[in-house]
Amino acid sequence: MKTKEIIIRDPFVLPYKNEYYMYGSRVGEQTGFDVYKSTDIENWSEPKSVFEKHDGFWGTKDFWAPEVHLYNGKFYMFASFCSDTRRRGTQILVSDKPDGSFEEWSDVVTPNDWECLDGTLWVEDGVPYMVFCHEWIQIKDGEVCAVRLSADLKRSEGEPFVLWKASDAKWVVGFGEPDSGLNITDGPFLLKDKNGRLCSLWSSFCESGYALGKAYSDNGKISGKWINEEEPLFKKDGGHGMCFETFNGERLIALHINNSTAGKEHPVFIKAQDL
Repeated sequence: MKTKEIIIRDPFVLPYKNEYYMYGSRVGEQTGFDVYKSTDIENWSEPKSVFEKHDGFWGTKDFWAPEVHLYNGKFYMFASFCSDTRRRGTQILVSDKPDGSFEEWSDVVTPNDWECLDGTLWVEDGVPYMVFCHEWIQIKDGEVCAVRLSADLKRSEGEPFVLWKASDAKWVVGFGEPDSGLNITDGPFLLKDKNGRLCSLWSSFCESGYALGKAYSDNGKISGKWINEEEPLFKKDGGHGMCFETFNGERLIALHINNSTAGKEHPVFIKAQDL
């Protein structure tokens, strides 16, 4: 399959042992996750299911934004789930292989009384954190938050803390009625840029539609003051991006475009100019 033939949202690419593994949110019935494999980021395998809704699992819908991180020798999937009886939250799954069957590892690690999504892993000074979004549907002005995780990624430790709010970015445009205060945050992804700064990609809406922005910490730590750049990195109806390094040493951003047209969303890869 060619990249443009793959219909997913929220693409996440894991380079591992000379192959690229791509995960994402299915379009349509969202009750499972697939992986696509490639050696050149142009030609991909057919999708292989790595997790499906099953009896005994609490999530029944909105299986969103799977990210797979290699941590302490195993592959951990951070993904969001929802049901009619439980708020949306991020849970961690595990597998011995990037294309193996993933199984539940933790319970939900976002607060049970919050509406949350899009958890991502960041390890700082040997300490794992999860960065995630507290959803606008509950608090109006969406937030990007972080919480410390236990060393085995089984549970959260301590209280979540806010990194920034959607309205902190000058480029963000709300939606709904004027002065409604409704602002979206989604898809945070942390990395160190070429200048050694701690940065985060994340998405919201600008005047031209769905967009990908960047924020950075003023002291290089997750606990620093986060400053949003004044303009988005990408504002052509695409977002929920992450950054990965090819086996040739080039950094690329993966994101999905055609955000507003259900059934036509697909991943694209663009050069990371300032990352």
